[in-house]
Amino acid sequence: MSGQIPAGGYPVSKATRWRLMKRKTPILIVDDDAVSREILSDLLGRNGYEVSTATNGRQALHALSAGDFRLVVSDWVMPEMDGLALCRAIRAANFSSYIYFILLTVRSQTRDVVEGLTAGADDFITKPFNPEELRVRIRAGERILARETRDLTIFALAKLSEARDPEMGDHLERVRYYARIVAEHLAELPKYRDEIDAEFLRLLFLTSPLHDIGKVAIRDDVLLKPGKLTAAEFDVMKTHAARGAETLQAALDLHPEAAFLHMARDIAATHHERWDGNGYPAGLKGEEIPLCGRIVALADVYDALTSRRVYKEAFDHETARSIIVAGRGTQFDPAMVDAFLANEQQFQAVRECLPDAAELALVS
Repeated sequence: MSGQIPAGGYPVSKATRWRLMKRKTPILIVDDDAVSREILSDLLGRNGYEVSTATNGRQALHALSAGDFRLVVSDWVMPEMDGLALCRAIRAANFSSYIYFILLTVRSQTRDVVEGLTAGADDFITKPFNPEELRVRIRAGERILARETRDLTIFALAKLSEARDPEMGDHLERVRYYARIVAEHLAELPKYRDEIDAEFLRLLFLTSPLHDIGKVAIRDDVLLKPGKLTAAEFDVMKTHAARGAETLQAALDLHPEAAFLHMARDIAATHHERWDGNGYPAGLKGEEIPLCGRIVALADVYDALTSRRVYKEAFDHETARSIIVAGRGTQFDPAMVDAFLANEQQFQAVRECLPDAAELALVS
């Protein structure tokens, strides 16, 4: 990729998207009854799942140790090791990822449900089961597993970019709070009510710390230079936006259904674009820039202005405010600046609650 971010996003071919979206969580079915195993395998297989089977808990534990299963559907009553014992053994084991456990049984008394959930089961379905109910409950389990994967991915990537740049401090944390303040204000305006809902706010807060992930690809003599960059060095630094977008796009190609990766990629790609079209890397203009990118652009600049750097001291709030106001309609979307001005006190409160280590050293 040349560094130009297409305004329409990063297309995935229909064949690739269909192939990737068909990939679903591998499921291990544990049941000593051959007919039940066959029915479950056929049902889940027809819904696109990769299914393996075991006839009792001991076989299941061996399969879990050797395979990559994240979801188990198990009968309760089985020889050698029953479903309850299997569930307890899974919870006691040191698996690298969480295993979602659905207990499928003829037992339906309240005490049975309580006993199963107490043993560590995540869900409980009674036989005979409704196929649609089973599908819905498995999808619920997949959402929980996906959320765990998402949160770990975001945390790891954010910490990676933070570790590469020693000046980061609490920059990533402050930016996510500034971005949420702006977005919450916009959500109250008629123009944005349909676009900014609870999910948008949640994803913005989660993914905005990834805006500078592309800096991991910037060479040390530029990223860690103890002084102001030359024009040539700044050109190298500017590539971090496109490099970050490429990194996140690679993950998105594997998981095109992951909404958090879509937003993370858009933020990384566009948080240095300008309202007047003179930004980088793609020179997008006005509302060609995704809303999440326009929000993080202001949050990122405010934090850069009010933070100390090797080539400058931190500006006070009033100075930063005047610079941002001067950029209204040129560097920044006017609506973002208006939201900032309406919430100045909240911005200042975040800055005071999350100072950089260097600032703490000065007052200690």
